[in-house]
Amino acid sequence: MTSTPVDSSFVSVRLLVLMLAAAVTAGGCGTSASDATDISLPAENGGAARSAATGAGPVYRDVTIPSGTTLPLSLTSAMDSDTSAVEDPVTAELTRAVSIDGRAVLPAGARLTGHVTQVDGSGRVQGRATIAFRFTSLEIGGKRYDLQTAALTHVAPATKGEDATTIGIGAGAGAVIGGLLGGGDGAAKGAAIGGGAGTGVVLATKGKDMRLEPGADVTSRLTAPLTVRTRG
Repeated sequence: MTSTPVDSSFVSVRLLVLMLAAAVTAGGCGTSASDATDISLPAENGGAARSAATGAGPVYRDVTIPSGTTLPLSLTSAMDSDTSAVEDPVTAELTRAVSIDGRAVLPAGARLTGHVTQVDGSGRVQGRATIAFRFTSLEIGGKRYDLQTAALTHVAPATKGEDATTIGIGAGAGAVIGGLLGGGDGAAKGAAIGGGAGTGVVLATKGKDMRLEPGADVTSRLTAPLTVRTRG
């Protein structure tokens, strides 16, 4: 069998083609590795950004204010024993912050709402005007909390001193008039009549009403723990 001679130039070209193909393949693999590295970087940066965003966001915690805590308040509504009625709304604001462990949990200006619980008008001779109310809710930053507070009772000032003065003036005037009309005996009778007249003035006069105007300072007290959500 006769062998066909192999052209050396053809072999060289074929080897060159194979070498170029190998180089291209190797280059493609290198590019893929580099691309993989580049893709991972944005992923890592994205994770860091998410962590930063999480760290910068507000952190909240629940804080319980114990029963018995006093709430310094300023009324923002008016009440009057002569015109107010049970269940009428009452509003007030905290005049200073309430703190727990050195941290303010209720800010000054927080709004409280409640209602009138008792109204007693002033009587004649006996019975002083009384008005009572309590707060049932608290609003902070648009969030509302239910709360329980002790009823606050306000009583009109006593008028006993004024009543006694009124009676005394009546007796004195009666004595003077009786003395002028009938001597000593007339003075005694006139005093009795005058005293009766003075007492009649007291009986016919109503006592003072109890009024509370906006801006009046009052102090309420929690009768049950109150849990609120605060930052930090």
